[in-house]
Amino acid sequence: MKLSTRDANAYFKRPDTSAAGCLIFGDDAMRVSLKRQDLLSALLGANAEEEMRLTRLTGADLRSDSAALLDGVKAVGFFPGPRAVLVEGATDGLSKVFATALTEWAPGDAQIIATAGRLTAKSALRKVFEGAKTAYAAAIYDDPPGRAEIEEMLRATSLQPPDRDAMADLESLARAIGPGDFRQMIDKLGLYKLGDPSAVTSADIEAVAPLTRDAELDDILHATAEAEAGAIGPILQRLSQQGAPPVSHSIASLRHFRALHMAASHPNGPGAGLQAMRPPVFGPRRDRMARQAGRWGRDTLETALSLLIETDLTLRSASTAPQMAVMERTLIRLAMLPNRGGGRR
Repeated sequence: MKLSTRDANAYFKRPDTSAAGCLIFGDDAMRVSLKRQDLLSALLGANAEEEMRLTRLTGADLRSDSAALLDGVKAVGFFPGPRAVLVEGATDGLSKVFATALTEWAPGDAQIIATAGRLTAKSALRKVFEGAKTAYAAAIYDDPPGRAEIEEMLRATSLQPPDRDAMADLESLARAIGPGDFRQMIDKLGLYKLGDPSAVTSADIEAVAPLTRDAELDDILHATAEAEAGAIGPILQRLSQQGAPPVSHSIASLRHFRALHMAASHPNGPGAGLQAMRPPVFGPRRDRMARQAGRWGRDTLETALSLLIETDLTLRSASTAPQMAVMERTLIRLAMLPNRGGGRR
């Protein structure tokens, strides 16, 4: 039986315990793996492997021993509870092996869960599962998690529903990073909010987003963008004592000011520009950078980028000038630019 995307998502949460099994296939191996994980968790519950209620096989195992699948399906478990045989890396060449196992399957046997890569509509393996009355086939597409799926992930992690801005941030992040990274971020968010009954906010997402930043480095970037020239020297000194090379400051500064330039150039305003970045900028940091972009303006930011590129080339050249002094001089000059240019577009 062929499952639509909506029906498949519902099936993975509440699988048919009387079925013979399910084939999960798609281009993205990580997405397929996550759906397979959801299905097995819902079908077998906890401790399935410890209680030997889950048998793992690969496509290679079945090519060398075609009877292994049916043996696993018919095996009697030592522990009570539902059982399953998982076959990863299934291919069309094994379609007869699966057809035999599905035909021989009887209530009380272990369910057959198979995963595969891309399978065309003419795939023999797909036809076996789609044509079986007691089995299912679910195609997993590369679409990012939608709002309903994100909300389900949050509920599974015992998180309160996010506010409107936080949900928009989560949807943007889901489109920007891989499904595995997004699932890990949701898990981290659950730990971060453990014991906190308040709704998830953009600030919470920023705290656990997969992009990590050095706090001191953030300080120097914000001090420069907010014209706090007097703070630049002391912060650079602390960074120097930590062993951070001037070239790393140059790279970070270029990245920060390119983001500001993109934000200042967006037709819907700096906030929309930062939201459109991949990955997007979140929470208080987004608001702060939006203010910076609005203050500088596109033209002044283009001047700043030219100065940073020139400095980066100097740092990578054979120049004998002290590199940290070169970087400090550039950042101080940058901090003074908005006042001179007036931040005009």
